[in-house]
Amino acid sequence: MDTTLRDGEQTSGVAFSISEKLNITQLLIEELKVDRVEIASARVSEGEFLAVKTIANWAISHGYIDQIEVLSFVDNGVSVDWMAKAGIKVQNLLTKGSMSHLTYQLKKDPEQHFQDIADVIKKALDSGISTNVYLEDWSNGMRNSQEYVLQLLDFLSTQPVKRILLPDTLGVLIPSETFEFISEIRTKYPKTHFDFHAHNDYDLSTANVLEAVKAGVNGLHLTVNGMGERAGNAPMASVVAVINDFLPEIEIGINESFIYTISKLVETFSGVRIPSNKPIVGDNVFTQTAGIHADGDNKKNLYFNDLLPERFGRKRKYALGKNSGKANIEKNLQELGLKLSDDEIKKVTQRVIELGDKKETVTKEDLPYIISDVLDSNLYEEKVVVESYVLTHSKGLRPSATISVRIDGEVFEENAQGDGQFDAFMKALTQVYHRKNMCLPKLIDYAVRIAPGSNSDALCETIITWETEHKTFITRGLDSDQTVCAIKSTQKMLNII
Repeated sequence: MDTTLRDGEQTSGVAFSISEKLNITQLLIEELKVDRVEIASARVSEGEFLAVKTIANWAISHGYIDQIEVLSFVDNGVSVDWMAKAGIKVQNLLTKGSMSHLTYQLKKDPEQHFQDIADVIKKALDSGISTNVYLEDWSNGMRNSQEYVLQLLDFLSTQPVKRILLPDTLGVLIPSETFEFISEIRTKYPKTHFDFHAHNDYDLSTANVLEAVKAGVNGLHLTVNGMGERAGNAPMASVVAVINDFLPEIEIGINESFIYTISKLVETFSGVRIPSNKPIVGDNVFTQTAGIHADGDNKKNLYFNDLLPERFGRKRKYALGKNSGKANIEKNLQELGLKLSDDEIKKVTQRVIELGDKKETVTKEDLPYIISDVLDSNLYEEKVVVESYVLTHSKGLRPSATISVRIDGEVFEENAQGDGQFDAFMKALTQVYHRKNMCLPKLIDYAVRIAPGSNSDALCETIITWETEHKTFITRGLDSDQTVCAIKSTQKMLNII
């Protein structure tokens, strides 16, 4: 079960729109092939109700309504009424899975709580809603009040409950405890379906999930990019890879090749950046930096493991910087279709290392510039130059740009308005290229970096990712003005294409 839209949305500062929730749900079910999606908590807001109703309408029309779930509460049936109006058919009822939560939060004894749960389950059944039950704080319950947990499970075994959901709510379990607790419960209740819901406070969520599966758990709750409250939840990508590679006897239906696509989409919709070193989906995890590794890859793939990027719809890259060796340069030249002599490669490699020592980042697309500079060759000719521009930004008026661009010796001038100065610049540039019957690449990512502790006059770097029909590539610009940075980066793009 994917709970990105419910538990994942509890990530600080994240709120998905209705259309974003619908799009993510559709892709999770139809492309990633998850079995169930927990899309929301009941009674949160009017906006949440509209989102849930929209998703329910889509799910009903496509036959997926039994795969759509909502977190509900022991609240005398208020959540059930809310879900019934939205068209939801499955509730995940939040109950107290530890004696401390029951005593200090609800201030009730077990019998009172059990009766309240039974009343909600009956009302749900009468409303055509099936019930799964969360045991909130179950992990601490097993540690400190196991007698109560077993009493609750005994009670639930008498109820029309489809699944019992075991959350490590505070992310406190270690793998050996996870295996022990779930093994014990599976032995006592062999006919009950149990899900495990891991949190990542100690960075142990994936390891805990692995042990839960070994112990015989029936289902898992995961989130895209490990999103969730505090340190987040068990990440979909890592868990799927671990199960496929280390527990081959367990069959799961997840479409691995779609993991990276949904990961980037959720990154865009949530605004939460994926760390570059995050397993499976991070920008750098399939990038070899050390020259010796690139050399080993040329010699029987000595530095490959089972996590091949192609499994996840990705490609291996070879970084350029101070740790680059001849093999890194050769790998990048191959992708560009360029051939140099051994002596020329040595000179280019030395220049890349020098730039790396200065903390400058070098991309594959920078290589033609570097080769031309080092070898004094005509490999790279700057055919497009942004000769001049006027950018305006006034209160109450739309930003505008007037630009002069020289392409193969021919000068073009255009003017445009936009939502910002750079947007106006890009619109004017698009008009120029329309006159040439040419299309510009799509801008798919834009980032600005300024060194920590810098002042307002500091140099900044703008990194822009562009996409054409055939490839995705990055260009960078450096200047003390952010917009000029972006224009310099764009001029590089114009010469690359």
